[in-house]
Amino acid sequence: MAKGGSGIGQLCTDIVRDVSEGRFAPVYLLMGDEPYYPELVCNAIIDNCLQDFEKDFNETICYGSDVTASQIITAARRFPVMAERQLVVVREAQQMKSLEDLAVYCADPLDSTVLVLLMHKARADKRRALYKAVEKKGVVVDSPTIRDYEISNWIISYYKGRGLQIDPQAAALLGESAGTDLGVIVAETDKLVRSLPEGTTVIKVEDIEKNVGISRQFSVFELTRELSYRNSGKALSIAGHIGDSARFAMPMAVSAIYTHFYRILKYEAALLKNPRMDQQQRASILGVNPFFMKEYDAAVRNYPLASVMTVMSLLCEFDYLGKGGDGGATDPGKLLIELISKILNA
Repeated sequence: MAKGGSGIGQLCTDIVRDVSEGRFAPVYLLMGDEPYYPELVCNAIIDNCLQDFEKDFNETICYGSDVTASQIITAARRFPVMAERQLVVVREAQQMKSLEDLAVYCADPLDSTVLVLLMHKARADKRRALYKAVEKKGVVVDSPTIRDYEISNWIISYYKGRGLQIDPQAAALLGESAGTDLGVIVAETDKLVRSLPEGTTVIKVEDIEKNVGISRQFSVFELTRELSYRNSGKALSIAGHIGDSARFAMPMAVSAIYTHFYRILKYEAALLKNPRMDQQQRASILGVNPFFMKEYDAAVRNYPLASVMTVMSLLCEFDYLGKGGDGGATDPGKLLIELISKILNA
């Protein structure tokens, strides 16, 4: 059974629930570009597979660089000692030179062994025997990278799963600070929850600013908002502060602005097709929280289709320049100011 795609969070929640209730597959292949979910499932299996007194004789945890396929197969074919099952975990499994040789065992695994193959930011070849064997006999978790335009909704969903409600603007700000690294978001959330008064269930922008260390006033999130409303003075002021930051990277800023204007372009195309859509339908098409639709309504008024196409062309040009396409001669902060000026005049 393969598990991956846009529902990866719910699917992994189901697997964690199964193992916590004592239901295990004989083999797990945990892989993908985003390591958070594979690690989550692996840790849940380790925590629930054996009782503490059973682990000395029945738990084997090793690293792919240190073992061969024949050694893992030998370990997996042992029978448990005074326990219902044994656990064999191979971390960094992508480092095994003979990883594909495990297909022989995975095609006919022991029911009394739980074998976990954890790959870090890597994938097994879906065309080859190992993947096909695990897909048929066990569980495959294929964890894709969360795209930058999906991260705010992921944060809102994650907080909801922890019994918390986060303001959409706070989610966007946290996403800008942490990027698409889910592990960083989880770690920042843990720190945030510990710092807030006991019983707090609603997370606001001010909480993110105070505890995560990012200012909404001078963020790319706020910059795109001011661009939407064509507030030239504020947009240029924010761009100046962002460009002066020690952490500033032109490609990341261009990527965020590109995502924003791509949504505007997508919104304009959808409105041409069906101008009578309600707010929920419009938000669904853009993949944003309905809270932000007022901003996008302003953006489509301020940037006609021809202007958006000009902006998209500018972003491609400045992406090239920001990656050193001019030989790296131009200061990145000045490049950002120039880009914002041209967008406002598009």
